[in-house]
Amino acid sequence: MVKFLEKCRKYNIKQILSFIYFFTLGHLFRLLFYKREYCCGRHFKGYFGGISAPGWRWVCIDAFGRRNNPNVPWPCSPYIKVGNYKNIHFHPDDINLFQGIGNYFQTMDDGHIYIGKGTYIAMNVGIITANHSLNNLDEHDKAKNVVIGERCWIGMNSVILPGVVLGENTIVGAGSIVTKSFSQGHCVICGNPAHKIKEI
Repeated sequence: MVKFLEKCRKYNIKQILSFIYFFTLGHLFRLLFYKREYCCGRHFKGYFGGISAPGWRWVCIDAFGRRNNPNVPWPCSPYIKVGNYKNIHFHPDDINLFQGIGNYFQTMDDGHIYIGKGTYIAMNVGIITANHSLNNLDEHDKAKNVVIGERCWIGMNSVILPGVVLGENTIVGAGSIVTKSFSQGHCVICGNPAHKIKEI
């Protein structure tokens, strides 16, 4: 009981009421729009049985903006664009990947995007699986999978092109254009085109 009261002291009554509001409304929206498996990771746990968890706020905000990504079965910010959601693979603990601004996850045809657990993606990042054909801009080249390893960090305004494989613990500097794979991981890459500048 003492620990519970100590936790309560960290918040004012307005914050606690806000937590309850988002928790209650979030559960309703989850039932209506999202698959349960995506709403039970680390971002949905916290004080007071998860009432204070940020995930419920995301569910509410994202549910009101579903017109931008209407069929996606997980909370997804209205300020990003998700292509064929069935071809995007990630761990439910990393639902925060889809709460950014300006990100573009493009999965054309049979191209897939695989994102390893513990990876972070900054704002305005584009991950694409197919480019326009150089000979006919109305068509796309054959899609190629993009694989991002565990515990990677993709910096702001970066673009990852089709077929790229990034090994675990790869850091992509802001504004980089990643045109080739760095499958060994444990490195910092940056530039246009991206090149390795440091091993970590």
